[in-house]
Amino acid sequence: MSLIHLIHVYGYIAILVGCFLEGETVLVLGGVAAAQGYLVLPGVMTAAFIGSLSGDQLFFHLGRRYGPDVMARKPRLRRANARLQGWMGRYETWLVLGFRFLYGLRSAAPFVFGASPIRRARFALLNAVGAAVWAVVVGYGGYVAGHALAAMLSRFAHYEWLLLLVVAAVAAGIWLLTRYRS
Repeated sequence: MSLIHLIHVYGYIAILVGCFLEGETVLVLGGVAAAQGYLVLPGVMTAAFIGSLSGDQLFFHLGRRYGPDVMARKPRLRRANARLQGWMGRYETWLVLGFRFLYGLRSAAPFVFGASPIRRARFALLNAVGAAVWAVVVGYGGYVAGHALAAMLSRFAHYEWLLLLVVAAVAAGIWLLTRYRS
């Protein structure tokens, strides 16, 4: 079974799951795979949208249910939450629309939003709009990067699969490192 076959069979599922958990790296790689013809860009963007939206909604509801208890036990998180609540009063719409574009906030923000007084329906609507914009912008960025990479490496076409593996390994390493640090 070749890597290309695995991408064709499991690519969209991997993007959906990866964007449910974190996102940026997986979506960029999905865009690169679309640029190489292994996946189609609208499918990559759709999988990323669904994964991101459902992950953020889940963490919002977990924050709604368990957020106050967690905040009470974690003083550092309580301080960060107090700062975010101050920003929420002034910039609620922009924070919910844009948190996924701010590195380091992508996974924690929905939980904190859940512990805030923002209405569920308002969060869901803003989250859907933000997830759609994010999926299109980051997915298309990966697609453009994939085309640029292909143009640069066209004379090394027989190493394409190796390069894809290296990029995926580096991306996984970065993701694991950021998870370990947090």
